[in-house]
Amino acid sequence: MTDAPADPADEVVDLCRDLIRIDTSNYGDEDGPGERKAAEHVATLLDEVGIESRLYESEPGRTSVVAQWGGTPGGSRDGGLLLHGHLDVVPARAEDWQVDPFSGEVRDGYLWGRGAVDMKDFDAMLLAVVRARQRSGRVPDRPITLCFTADEEAGGHKGAQVLVEQHADELEGCTEAVGEVGGFSATVRGRRIYLVEAAEKGMAWLRLTARGRAGHGSMVNRDNAVSTLAAAVARIGAHEWPVRLTPAMRTLLAAVGDLAGEEATPENAEALVEEFGGAARMLGAVIRNTCNPTMLDAGYKVNVIPSEATAHVDGRFLPGHEDEFFATLATLVGDGIEIEAVSHQQPWETPYDGRLADAMTRSLLAEDPDAIVAPYLMSGGTDAKHFRKLGMASFGFAPLRLPADLDFTALFHGVDERVPVDALEFGARVFDRFLDEV
Repeated sequence: MTDAPADPADEVVDLCRDLIRIDTSNYGDEDGPGERKAAEHVATLLDEVGIESRLYESEPGRTSVVAQWGGTPGGSRDGGLLLHGHLDVVPARAEDWQVDPFSGEVRDGYLWGRGAVDMKDFDAMLLAVVRARQRSGRVPDRPITLCFTADEEAGGHKGAQVLVEQHADELEGCTEAVGEVGGFSATVRGRRIYLVEAAEKGMAWLRLTARGRAGHGSMVNRDNAVSTLAAAVARIGAHEWPVRLTPAMRTLLAAVGDLAGEEATPENAEALVEEFGGAARMLGAVIRNTCNPTMLDAGYKVNVIPSEATAHVDGRFLPGHEDEFFATLATLVGDGIEIEAVSHQQPWETPYDGRLADAMTRSLLAEDPDAIVAPYLMSGGTDAKHFRKLGMASFGFAPLRLPADLDFTALFHGVDERVPVDALEFGARVFDRFLDEV
């Protein structure tokens, strides 16, 4: 055991800074440094306080960490709890940033760097709380599985998916899971609302392929693959998907409606979402299915009409609305274009009630009594999609009390990613309280 502080808020910033300084950029291919160095660092931090961990490497350098912690005979009626975060980050171009994205610099009350928001902040909170509690003997009665994964930013296929499919014994007995992208605050009409992730959209990363007749660019060609594909992509990009309110978003918008003095309905949902300011770019995407064209590829010479053109689209569908999504997409694409799944993952939704939800709400309100806590549906995807295959109820809970003028959702995968130092400390205190009740 070390003599480091037993208050998790005392070391959470240093832990996050050190993790940011380890470049774990995930390019979605064979490039990049991998997560091995960060995984070894996490294993060392756990070992320092007497927690044994194991490293699982799906490919050279693509490394996840798992450890078992806590638990007493008869100590929990709810089964085990999985606490999970990922070690990889999306790439960053240093020339675009005000600071070196892997410097972990503290400036103007913020910790800057790639991963400060997504999601080395939560990794650091989790490590700080576990280390502090282990030192002081405050180990939860409930058995806890700690998991720090590889490859989440590319779908988790080399990280969480491998653990679920090849090392499920490490996750045996876990009935609930808590991970990233929830518990952060937004300010609406002067009130802080903490958004706890209780649902995720499904993912449909798709490749569209149009085929036609190759020929000379100077001649008439009514079987042009580029033209056919471009028209389909334009229809997809211009489509207005209808509003659909899922249980989590009905609850969240009802809370906003109370502040605005009106009942939340599908008809005013978009106006209520706009109350969130910058966060509306994310929340506006979770009251409907979405499909955004992201990549185009065709041809090899300006005067040659190619026989094939491809596009990639990023489709996300709401829980309960997958069939509607694919039926609409097929109509938009039209005939003669092949649709192939690059990654197809299911949506999920967990009712925001029960012991775990109550613990999250109480731990936040203990630190911020005048706030509102509500569930929401997240537009992106996390490793929860894989862990839920083992039957776990899932939430996203990485608590952060944020300034009203911070456009927080723009920092996910964005330039100048940063997190307030006091928000990290707040999160460590809240998560420590949360573990008292799980």
